[in-house]
Amino acid sequence: MPDPRFFEDLGPVTLAELAGVAGAELSDPAKADVMVRGVAALTGAQADTVTFLTDKKHGPELAASKAAAVFVSARDRELAPAGCVALITATPQAAYAAAANRLHRPRRHGVAEAVAPDAMLEEGVVLAPGVVVGPGARIGARTEIGANTVIGPGVAIGRDCVIGANVTIGFALLGDRVRVLAGARIGEPGFGAAGGAKGVVDIPQLGRVILQDGVTIGANSCIDRGAFDDTVIGENTKIDNLVQIAHNVRVGRNCVMAAHTGISGSVTIGDGAAFGGRAGVADHVTIGDGAQVAAAAGVFRDIPAGETWGGVPGQPIRRWMREVAWLSRSANRKGTEQ
Repeated sequence: MPDPRFFEDLGPVTLAELAGVAGAELSDPAKADVMVRGVAALTGAQADTVTFLTDKKHGPELAASKAAAVFVSARDRELAPAGCVALITATPQAAYAAAANRLHRPRRHGVAEAVAPDAMLEEGVVLAPGVVVGPGARIGARTEIGANTVIGPGVAIGRDCVIGANVTIGFALLGDRVRVLAGARIGEPGFGAAGGAKGVVDIPQLGRVILQDGVTIGANSCIDRGAFDDTVIGENTKIDNLVQIAHNVRVGRNCVMAAHTGISGSVTIGDGAAFGGRAGVADHVTIGDGAQVAAAAGVFRDIPAGETWGGVPGQPIRRWMREVAWLSRSANRKGTEQ
């Protein structure tokens, strides 16, 4: 279930109501009164949750799931295991989004005071003018918060942190000695959309951001919260200005990322990896420990540990440099012939 520090549970509701909200058809009307409390991904579904399936290649995961119900297309309805009710729809992911909105809601500030009465501030916390601290937030000793920064409900910030001006932090847990520079956005929804009957709809993002001890986030960088799992930045990792890290990304310890690096959703990055400026990584790619990505490279497949890649599409850097050299020589020969 989503972290209750950040999300309100609006359930339970019956499958009949959920089917109505999502525009789905119950495969077994006798199960209309079954109650569910939340939504879940396939691998984390429990007996009181509803999930979705859009690709039959994930059928084995559904078969192993404990979900009470699953949104599926008519052609995949038989993939629902015994005890799991099929909710039939032409747009399973959009139906899941509607169900998520019915069952979960992000917590709001909800009080008149800039610093909520139940927020906990340890000794030596410094708040600059205009700071907002939401209900249930916790800020560790000697941490400094810059002007006009907003700390959302339930956020936990460790000791000896420095948070710059005009920062927003929500749905996040920060360790000790974390630095977040001016204008950064931590915990905003990751990019998730699905086609529905009435057009494209946003998919609620129900995860968190975790910044471990000693992390630095540069000015105007964005770290999106997970879709359901967490986005995690490992201990002592240093991120430059104007970097985008998407939902469900896991970055190891002691990594460095230069400005304009973009990491797509569900990427896994090992310890000690390094990224030059404007490097980009496609979704679901794994970057091994100690790997290096050259500036402006575009990575579309896994990089083994310790290797250095460059170019677009990304490849081992010596091969890329040989290709560049060959193209340059070919271009020069053609120019001489003309």
